[in-house]
Amino acid sequence: MQLTGRSTFRLDAWYARLIGLALCALGVAESFADNYPSRPIRIVVPTQAGAAQDIIARLLQPHLEKSLGQPIIVENRSGASTMIGTDAVAKAAPDGYSLLIVPTTFTVNAALNTKLAFDLERDLEPITVLVKNPLIFAVNAKVPARTLQEFVALAKAEPGKLNYGTSGASTQAHLLIEMWSARAGIKMQHVPYRGGAPAALAVAAGETQLVLLSPLGILPQIDTGLVRALATGGLARDPKFPDLPTAAESGFPGFEAVQWLGLLTTAGTPPRTSWPRSTPR
Repeated sequence: MQLTGRSTFRLDAWYARLIGLALCALGVAESFADNYPSRPIRIVVPTQAGAAQDIIARLLQPHLEKSLGQPIIVENRSGASTMIGTDAVAKAAPDGYSLLIVPTTFTVNAALNTKLAFDLERDLEPITVLVKNPLIFAVNAKVPARTLQEFVALAKAEPGKLNYGTSGASTQAHLLIEMWSARAGIKMQHVPYRGGAPAALAVAAGETQLVLLSPLGILPQIDTGLVRALATGGLARDPKFPDLPTAAESGFPGFEAVQWLGLLTTAGTPPRTSWPRSTPR
């Protein structure tokens, strides 16, 4: 299934939401210390450039600069399933000048890695959820499958020969595809990349056959015709892509693959310089 022309509309919708968030920041700033902000603020993106977190940060950047009157620096610090960038903010000064955009994987890292150099609840403070959207199952356009069921049949005919790419080991997509593969009764080889952007490029180039990525991450490749969308991970069809079936419709009832991106800062930021909470700890 092709979704040509849909990506621009999707970006426009998110763009409008980000403008609203940026304007809200002006009101938030009034509750900070009288001189906040007095210097540049950095937003740490724990993935490579081109990933969903990076795109959101760069869309948000100019509007926050206009609202807050200070430069906003987007700093990509990828690696270790987002832990390198997360560690940088966890250990930053608690002064409101270091922000962090994290994906859903953030919530399971503590369970998967018991040797973290920081404590997710103790060292980081949630601010808000920026965006939430279902992920998209997509394949290289040369793969002879136009539905999830057809892909499953192909994988069963060639067990262990198909590859799937993700933004890294133990990431949300890695765990979800392994869960889905177990339900489908198939085995594939996992190819981890350092972020969603290289994973999207890899499936477009044919290095891998399948990915499960956000719309922002994979729609540009779909629009080129190099990648084909098979299904969305939402329990209901995405109104922006009404012709794209859900995984639940495609033979996997109850299966859900939804990503959110959250904005956090360093814990211990003084009350007068902290962002208001909108997510539970």
